[in-house]
Amino acid sequence: MKNKILLSIMGLLLVGLGIMMTIANGKRAQIEQVRKEVAQVTNKQKHVTTQIDNLQTTYNANDAKAKSKLLEFAKVYYTFSSQSDYDKRFNQVSDILNISSDQKNQLFDSGLDATGGSRIDNLGLTSQYQTATGYTSDLDNQTIESLATVVVKTSGTAQKAIYQTVLIHGWFDIKTQKLTSIKINQILINQKKLVHKG
Repeated sequence: MKNKILLSIMGLLLVGLGIMMTIANGKRAQIEQVRKEVAQVTNKQKHVTTQIDNLQTTYNANDAKAKSKLLEFAKVYYTFSSQSDYDKRFNQVSDILNISSDQKNQLFDSGLDATGGSRIDNLGLTSQYQTATGYTSDLDNQTIESLATVVVKTSGTAQKAIYQTVLIHGWFDIKTQKLTSIKINQILINQKKLVHKG
């Protein structure tokens, strides 16, 4: 009789142990599944963070490039002391420009007068790039807008030198890495800095 009771108790214990092991194994499986899901979320978060970092790095690089290209254009555009220099300006910046023919003709005129003579040489016109400061605005699709304030010293034969500040507005395409449009406005002539050309 005692043996039967003991066997019954042992049987119940084994059944209980089996149930406990089954529950424990189920919990382990659930815990493992949760761990996998957490790991996937963590990996996705790292991937998204990396993508954001890469986009930020790419934008910063293009932002700097937009400013440098516009300042490069300004330096060449406003530096000449003869008709020959004047004529060479476009070729010196053509590799950073992708502008329309109309805009090219507006920006890079011939420098000749109505008779076909050189206004640059006949009037002794010179232009010297002095300094510039570049700025950029937000990225719009694949274009970065860039601004530059440029100080230029101009003079002519028997004329006083004049310091002018001009505002250049450029649009930089991040795919082609070129300026696709440029607008120029004169904003200031500084008469206080007039220097007699002797």
